[in-house]
Amino acid sequence: MTDNTRPTDSLTQQRAAAAAAALPVPCPSVDALDHILPEEPLLMMGAGPVPIPDAVAKANSVVINHLGDTMARVIDQVKSMARYVFQTRSNWVLGVAGPGSAAMEMAVSNLAWPGTRVLSIANGFFSGRMAEMARRVGAEVATLDVADREIVSLDALAQAIERTRPEVVTVVHGETSNTVWNRQLRDIVRIAKASGALVVVDAVCTLSTMPLEMDAWGIDVVITGGQKGLSSIPGVSLIAFSDAAWERVRTRTTPNTHWCLDATLAENFWHNAGYHYTAPVSGVLALHEALRLVCTETLEKRFARHQRCSFALQSGVTALGLELYTPEACRLNSVVGIALPAGVTPRDVCGHISQQYQVEIAGSFGLPIVRIGQMGEQCREHHLFRTVHALGRTMCDLGVKVDLPAGVAALEESLSAAR
Repeated sequence: MTDNTRPTDSLTQQRAAAAAAALPVPCPSVDALDHILPEEPLLMMGAGPVPIPDAVAKANSVVINHLGDTMARVIDQVKSMARYVFQTRSNWVLGVAGPGSAAMEMAVSNLAWPGTRVLSIANGFFSGRMAEMARRVGAEVATLDVADREIVSLDALAQAIERTRPEVVTVVHGETSNTVWNRQLRDIVRIAKASGALVVVDAVCTLSTMPLEMDAWGIDVVITGGQKGLSSIPGVSLIAFSDAAWERVRTRTTPNTHWCLDATLAENFWHNAGYHYTAPVSGVLALHEALRLVCTETLEKRFARHQRCSFALQSGVTALGLELYTPEACRLNSVVGIALPAGVTPRDVCGHISQQYQVEIAGSFGLPIVRIGQMGEQCREHHLFRTVHALGRTMCDLGVKVDLPAGVAALEESLSAAR
């Protein structure tokens, strides 16, 4: 075969492309958000973000000087309230301009570097993410893989620690991907600390939704995002280091490759009222109000509210005739997983319930489940009734036989019994 393309054709095309590239980029035609967003606001009942209180929304509309005296006072109160929520007296509380995953990466990148021995307890998508972050900074990572819908065996953990001698152990308190609760976290920390390891805990979906005591349990680093249990906005997160963890950060000789996430640089803003980078001012103000509301309610009452509402939701879902994905022994209350019948996909359910009933719930990462959140402002009785009704109607619309009256009745009965 012969190539009939003439050289002049290619040259002409190149010249035309060069001429087009030299022209100004035209102004695009775009739609205003009013024409993009749904007319009726969606009820956010997925795995996060969650609905935000009015005080948080109002704070998020304010911009002030990120280095002035006013911001310094706000930051001081954010740290004080965060210590209460983390249940720590550690001085080393910092905010992170980024999602909970950025706080996770701050923890990993400050405690691990090339050659650091890390053991990651891997029982879902997000615990696996911490292991991947550790690999990317050059750590020697071993994983203790746990079967889906199960929690780690303490004996297996002790053996893995004996075998790998980790300097850092990572674990997720509540694995939102498969709705597993690592309920023996305190024992996990005890075993790891006995070997001299530092322990990093992802509490993105559990902080302020269920008990977690950083100091009493001996945890070295706790991370969380703003957009879940705290009912703040996405994009501003919190992290707390123990004194032992901070000493490792302070004395490391290998520079952190993540400049924005270097905790020693972040200290300048969060503890010295100095400059690191321009802080997400509105987000910090929103976080302040979210933490203030947690403190006003108190952790004790907040934990009770979350448990009451989650148990009621689980009762309602079961009475519909649907199956909860995770066994009761390790079931996470802050994100409830629901197994779907054959022939119905998470995309079918999530799309239909959103479009027809204006309720947002979540799928997962390849699992045949949908997830309903019970974090912060999601734990309100009127939200539960709307969600159970919408889920039941969606299943009926998709041809799944459910008992909607029984589901709503079981929800009401559980809530009434807990009052």
